[in-house]
Amino acid sequence: METMTFWLAEHPSIVGFRWSHSQSWGSTWSFLFTSILAYITISIFLHLTLSLFGRRRSVPLGPIPAIHSLAMALISLSIFVGILFSAAAEIRDTRWFWHRSKTPLQWLLCFPLGTRPSGRVFFWSYIFYLSRFLHLLRTIFTILRRRKLTFFRLFNQSILICMSFVWLEFSQSFQVVAILLTTLAYSVVYGYRFWTEIGLPSACFPFEVNCQVLLLGCNLICHVGVLLLHFLKGGCNGIGAWVFNSVLNGTILLLFLNFYVKMHLKKRKDVVGVIVEEEEEETSSRTSTDIPCSSLEIEREMKKIKNEMKDL
Repeated sequence: METMTFWLAEHPSIVGFRWSHSQSWGSTWSFLFTSILAYITISIFLHLTLSLFGRRRSVPLGPIPAIHSLAMALISLSIFVGILFSAAAEIRDTRWFWHRSKTPLQWLLCFPLGTRPSGRVFFWSYIFYLSRFLHLLRTIFTILRRRKLTFFRLFNQSILICMSFVWLEFSQSFQVVAILLTTLAYSVVYGYRFWTEIGLPSACFPFEVNCQVLLLGCNLICHVGVLLLHFLKGGCNGIGAWVFNSVLNGTILLLFLNFYVKMHLKKRKDVVGVIVEEEEEETSSRTSTDIPCSSLEIEREMKKIKNEMKDL
């Protein structure tokens, strides 16, 4: 435990970290906008190229998606543990300064005014920001597999990178809890993706969608907590960036809920259609390979829906 604590929270590079445009790679606004523009351009160009050449079959990727999912699960888990240890160390070292006005939970949601982007938690926030670029590979995999390239996917990935940058640039409150929730969800989701991509059975319900809904719900509750603390406890650091973050989160939530509702309506319609077809044909036979909670036809439709939800 002492060795783990040293490498995750007490290493000189972690303790002495400072977000700086001259010292931190990818820390400038020009880099942010250029990288997002390049991501969108490459994705659309690759999608159009495959469409123009009339390629309907997916490009063989072999074990690459599975390796990527395993790597992202391990990276997300490492960031989760690292920022958890670092937050505990920061609370231990600075609590004497604010313990009369704040509790540890309040500190996690609301940084004191004047907080600078340096130290342990901002080191892991920086690592989280860099890991966002590795998530972009999921979009490339989606295009090569000839799945639908949606506006929501491009918008969601671009906005998440932008929000991670803003957290560091303005020492925004709430980012510690947001990173803890997000990396925990990612470690589970990418672990599940690795599980299915190596050929093991998938769940009979939209696992990834439910994880995303749970994550968005927790973020919404935490945003309400930040707003209350800002007005009741004398202000939170980076509140302007938090407002911008909240608007982006609200947009993502609305887009996702719209997709979520359409998905359930489509699933219900497919289920009803299968039942009517089975009654008309008067067939009730099932194969031994069916998943217990669905027929073979419903399973095919569910698989299509799950594929649409991947890589969000």
